[in-house]
Amino acid sequence: MKKILVLCFIFLCTYTLLADEPAEEQPQKFTLEQAHEIFAIDFFNKTWDFLDMPERVYEENEVMLNLAHASLLHWSIVGAPINMQRGEWMVAHVYTILGRKEPALHHAQNCLNITEKFGFDDFDLAFAYEEYARALALNDDDRWEEYYDLAKGAGELIQDQGDRDYFLQVLDEGPWFEKR
Repeated sequence: MKKILVLCFIFLCTYTLLADEPAEEQPQKFTLEQAHEIFAIDFFNKTWDFLDMPERVYEENEVMLNLAHASLLHWSIVGAPINMQRGEWMVAHVYTILGRKEPALHHAQNCLNITEKFGFDDFDLAFAYEEYARALALNDDDRWEEYYDLAKGAGELIQDQGDRDYFLQVLDEGPWFEKR
């Protein structure tokens, strides 16, 4: 009887030890296109994480800028025009926040060109005008007021009430470089 109890105890201990071992995870495999999309989305979202920081040091600003460019690069390989438009908006926005005049205007113009070429409207049109207006204001270009008005008008036409309210709130926030 003791032998049976000992054998049962050993069996239980062995079973418990083996059952608690995690199964070895196999690395997940993605196609190249899937990997590009994953990186594009992840880098875009991480750019927002940096933008949401109350303060950033120089190195964090550089990482934020690199993330925005990396997202745009990956979208340029596998994205649709709307992804390119939003990626250009993000890069322009980061440059604008950082006060880098020429690249802010360059990427804001790219965003606006894509928007017009593909006839994007609603939310995307409003934000294209908004970022172009900010980049113009940063560059001391008086046309910023015209594009601010276009942004406001397009924003008021955004169909979804939540998106409209969000856009109009963002439009009122800085930076406007003491132009408003």
